[in-house]
Amino acid sequence: MAAASTDQQQRLRSGSGKMDAKNLNSGPISVLITKSQFAQRFRGYLEKERILDVCHRVQKLLDGTVALPVLGEKLTEQHLQELRESLPPETTCTLTCIQNPLPSKAARVQSPARKLCRELQRLVSDSGGRWSDELEDDLPRSWQQHGDLVLLSKDSFRAALWKELGLELWETVASALGARRIAKQGRISPDGVRSPTVTLLLGQDGWVEHVDNGIRYTFDVTRCMFSPGNITEKLRVASLPCAGEVLVDLYAGIGYFTVPYLVHAGAAFVHACEWNPHAVEALRKNLELNGVQDRCQIHQGDNRQLELQDVANRVNLGLLPSSEEGWPIACQLLRKGTGGILHIHQNVESFPAKAHLHSDHLEEQQLQQCPEQAVSNRQEDRMGQRNRRSPKNADIMDSGRETQAAATRAEWQRWAETTGAQIRVLLQQLHGKPWRTNILHIEPVKSYAPHVYHIVLDLECRPLS
Repeated sequence: MAAASTDQQQRLRSGSGKMDAKNLNSGPISVLITKSQFAQRFRGYLEKERILDVCHRVQKLLDGTVALPVLGEKLTEQHLQELRESLPPETTCTLTCIQNPLPSKAARVQSPARKLCRELQRLVSDSGGRWSDELEDDLPRSWQQHGDLVLLSKDSFRAALWKELGLELWETVASALGARRIAKQGRISPDGVRSPTVTLLLGQDGWVEHVDNGIRYTFDVTRCMFSPGNITEKLRVASLPCAGEVLVDLYAGIGYFTVPYLVHAGAAFVHACEWNPHAVEALRKNLELNGVQDRCQIHQGDNRQLELQDVANRVNLGLLPSSEEGWPIACQLLRKGTGGILHIHQNVESFPAKAHLHSDHLEEQQLQQCPEQAVSNRQEDRMGQRNRRSPKNADIMDSGRETQAAATRAEWQRWAETTGAQIRVLLQQLHGKPWRTNILHIEPVKSYAPHVYHIVLDLECRPLS
């Protein structure tokens, strides 16, 4: 194919001809021009090499040739050579640029992540930098948004170039994500109160408001933890039958569970224990925001020193990775005449290598203890595989997944039974008479790490008459 004429290239750059300027976006992009009969072949190659610019349209020009938008910074001379070699003899392709390209359909309905990527590409280019796979891989894939504040994950924006861009970077991020304030997570501080090391990058104030299930929470993101992954447990707590009950929340935080127990579950009164003064400040505000401050008493300080006893119908132990330190005080808090229910949070590790051992027996155990969850998990496993497996090995994959899932749930069951036995010993030592414990439910909340699940055990504890 003959190279595009100088006049045609000038029309492309100026936006005249078919590409009417009033319909175009601003900013030049690189395009490869080829005959229409080669366009599909070129497009397939560019997609495979991940150098097709999917944010802009492939366009047919007035002379019948086609302009394919490319990521100029990724297109190498080797790519051009391979494309030219795929053409018939005495034909070629031309790399040029257009000033005002038409956005693709996908770009017009772009996700926040895509918009963020495009805005940062433009910022880097305007600053004289070069966009790279390293920079793209360094962008956040998810974030928390609380009103006008976006909280970024700790594993994003680590490349050296970002530091050079300074405040302009965070203003661009805020604009792309529809925010006014930007903060970034760090590691949890090992100070005993799990303080977050959050840096406020844009804005002066870290206080935000978040709404879950009709409940308003306010807190300072730079001083208090908020885990959106616990929403399923907060919803479950809200549905528990707690009318007329007294509850103790041993690790109340900003009121993640305290407030749902009061607002939705109908608890008569809650004793909320918390030793982080910043969380206590937020907890007070949240009780007032939701109009339940008169039904809650805050006990600030180390709950192991709590003098309260023989008051609770339920005790919530929402501490990770383990709430075991709180088990003795939880036993002390249960009503000694009638007992009650403990909601014990724990990160439980499972071992996939053990999956083939006694799988049928373990599956039967899980079905007895938690049949709805077992069926749900099996259905999700199958649905997730439906479009990724071949008919040839579908039965093998199903069998392997179900065996592994059964083994994982059996680990939860073993931990629950061991915990129940330990609680029985603590209660007997405390009261001088035997107690019984009964596993009411095992609730998986979320995957905390590979082969580690955050689960909640609902354990009924009653004195034997």
